[in-house]
Amino acid sequence: MKITDLLFQLVQNTVLLVAAPLLPGWISQCRAWLQNRNGAGVLQPYRMLLKLFHKDAVLADQASVLFRVMPYVLFSCMWLAVALVPVLVTGLPLAPAVDVIGLVGIFALARMFISLAAMDVGTAFGSMGARREMLVGFLAEPALLMVLFTASTISHSTSLTTIVETLAQQHFVLYPSMTFAAVAFVMVLLAENARIPVDNPATHLELTMIHEAMILEYSARHLALVEWAGALKMLAYMTLGIALFVPYGIAAPGDWSALPLAVVLLVLKLALAGAGLALIETLSAKMRIFRVPEFMGTAFLFAVLGLLTHFLLEAA
Repeated sequence: MKITDLLFQLVQNTVLLVAAPLLPGWISQCRAWLQNRNGAGVLQPYRMLLKLFHKDAVLADQASVLFRVMPYVLFSCMWLAVALVPVLVTGLPLAPAVDVIGLVGIFALARMFISLAAMDVGTAFGSMGARREMLVGFLAEPALLMVLFTASTISHSTSLTTIVETLAQQHFVLYPSMTFAAVAFVMVLLAENARIPVDNPATHLELTMIHEAMILEYSARHLALVEWAGALKMLAYMTLGIALFVPYGIAAPGDWSALPLAVVLLVLKLALAGAGLALIETLSAKMRIFRVPEFMGTAFLFAVLGLLTHFLLEAA
């Protein structure tokens, strides 16, 4: 292990941690522009986090240790997920640990903790949000796994680094299977990050909210960590989508000369992805909670079609 690789891994993880709130800020600003509003600016998430960190936390009397430690566990899981995805260079020190099945397991661990903490204080909203979150996760995780399996069958490995190197460092090839997988991945991204049409992060209506219902009892630094973790999760999903579907520009191991171009391309890809997400949310409406299984079932169907397409058309 080279010391330069280790230092770059640490610097990259720190930069991604600090820059993560820019992504939801950019998405909100794009939505404001699409709706002919001025918006609060891309730095609004930082102002919100700063305000929350300066407040005193208020906890329910019956809150257990689980309720208190959940924000730290959630934040750690999302930061780890972002650190594992190759965003600029492949072959970094954490590369051997980047298995796509393990990555899904990290998301599942975070979901388990936030759902249990939501039910811990015994409020109606928390329990309702936890049940809805587990319903969405129960349907989203198989679809995400099928998307990842489609990419792994092309590279013959479940290592995300190997997948990126196979797709990015070869001649340009069009995979019909990855087209189906990309559609399924976008649908999973919307569901897993509590975005329209599955959820609306800007509302607290009882009949519609999922994620917000689970964190109503949190305040101050605990709520700040939860919101920061949400930004990290969005960044993890978007960088994962970039690594799977548009990996071109990610530098090869040891190719530091390609790093400036990789940084520029990453920023451009994230900006376009955020603008695209804002466009989807502007053109869509929040669906009824009972329609979510149909939405996630469609995502799973697209993912399965992608895997079948690979074996029927591409495997030979």
